[in-house]
Amino acid sequence: MKKNSEQVTKKIDSAPQRSLFKALGLTEEELEAPLIGICNSFSELIPGHSDLDKIARAVKAGVRMAGATPLEFGTIGVCDGIAMGHQGMHFSLASRELIADSVETVARAHALDALVLIPNCDKVVPGMLMAALRLNIPALVISGGPMLAGKYRGENIDLKTVFEGVAGVKAGRISETELAEIEEVACPGCGSCAGMFTANSMNCLTEVLGLGLPGNGTIPAVEAARIRLAKQAGRQIVSLYQKGIKPADIVSREAFINALKVDMALGCSTNTALHLPAVAREAGLELKIDLINEIKKEIPHLCSLSPSGSYHIQDLDRAGGIPAVMKVLQQHDLLDDELLTATGHKIQENLEGVEVRDSEVIRNFDRAYHQTGGLAVLKGNIAPEGSVVKQAAVAEEMLVHQGPARIFDSEEEAVSAIHSGRIKSGDVMVIRYEGPRGGPGMREMLSPTSAIAGAGLDREVALITDGRFSGASRGASIGHISPEAMAGGPLAALRENDIIKIDIPGESLSADLTEAEIESRLADWEKPEPKIKDGYLRRYASLVSSAASGAVLDCY
Repeated sequence: MKKNSEQVTKKIDSAPQRSLFKALGLTEEELEAPLIGICNSFSELIPGHSDLDKIARAVKAGVRMAGATPLEFGTIGVCDGIAMGHQGMHFSLASRELIADSVETVARAHALDALVLIPNCDKVVPGMLMAALRLNIPALVISGGPMLAGKYRGENIDLKTVFEGVAGVKAGRISETELAEIEEVACPGCGSCAGMFTANSMNCLTEVLGLGLPGNGTIPAVEAARIRLAKQAGRQIVSLYQKGIKPADIVSREAFINALKVDMALGCSTNTALHLPAVAREAGLELKIDLINEIKKEIPHLCSLSPSGSYHIQDLDRAGGIPAVMKVLQQHDLLDDELLTATGHKIQENLEGVEVRDSEVIRNFDRAYHQTGGLAVLKGNIAPEGSVVKQAAVAEEMLVHQGPARIFDSEEEAVSAIHSGRIKSGDVMVIRYEGPRGGPGMREMLSPTSAIAGAGLDREVALITDGRFSGASRGASIGHISPEAMAGGPLAALRENDIIKIDIPGESLSADLTEAEIESRLADWEKPEPKIKDGYLRRYASLVSSAASGAVLDCY
């Protein structure tokens, strides 16, 4: 395979560039070898990224063992948990585009031959995947791994427990002392938060897409096996380069269908409905969220992981990880196992000898937690382009619900109403102007969903929004309503006490209004002033597309 790096390492013609590389201490032998970019999102601000310096060292060792030259560079990351509940969350989804652009920029500006991408948290994983497909040079993802669950009074807990504990204190359900104890132990160390939240969802699905080695999504951050996997990734990227295997050779429409099937079996975060279409777009593919409803009918929910269940990612790893989940689907002829992966082998070969080691953590079809997959897309007169709910995390009694709308034009207004006791059993909370444009940035709303759960109302109150939810959210939380209110979507027409009808099994979300009533109200609608009028988010809001198409920048 011809080296991209010859543009900057060829003798005589590239003498100035070679001189600059030698200023880094590189030798002639290193300049003659393939230049492998190691994109590391290490940060001292993010627990999921605080160990990525160790991962990068291991990757570089693997690259050197295979005879190539590793060159490390960085990119940004946002910790959604720290950004939650204040202006920081406006920047979370928007950071995905910056990450993709920065990786592309460095790789092309320095003529790198291949890439190892080291993400861990929410937007960094899809951002790096987007860059890999956009660049289409040999690429491999090795995440930093999931955090272990915390322990409190003999029970496994995680970050979700802390958010719900805050609401529990305000509702008088637990004491401040108990919350302080939970705070101390919920997040015991480095890694992406321990449940099947967005970061872990995307790291697991990266395996299924074929751009991560087996174990990428589930081996805990603190285990030596994670370091060994990183060394293996370093060696493997050189093999992919030598064989000329690029992301476009691995990631096909069939690979995305496989990913959605595993998504249904795992009960992944609703945010996968944003990120998978965005990644697919970089591969020149259109992935409509309607596929979710087709696939969920044939793939049962096999893994009950936090936030919908008591198990955590460490339990999934112990049970056989993503390969074991894929094996179950393969045994039912529901997986395309002829696809190439970053191992250099087809899925079929990767799954040879794989077995489920704990049939309670990874159930078979006859003992599935739910007979349909973990996500659902709902449509109706207030969501004509669709909305998304984590069906597996909804209580049985809330799958079908109707109640009066309680209208809020921001997340903060909604949280205040919950804490002050203004939300009653049966209500449907409507939070609007929080979409990709209206937010701007489509903030995650773990605070209101946790407040509802902490107040003991998650089996009695629904929440619908054009914003989105944390992967840690549970309950009848329906997000991604499209088109969003800021774009003049029907959500902007709703008024206090309008009756909202939710039918998750029937895939329906509607208001008890006629089309004529909605049109009449929208005719009198006045578009509100943007919440943020300067900086990056002003540009982002002017370019971002609907959540139904992945909230990508629509500027081509």
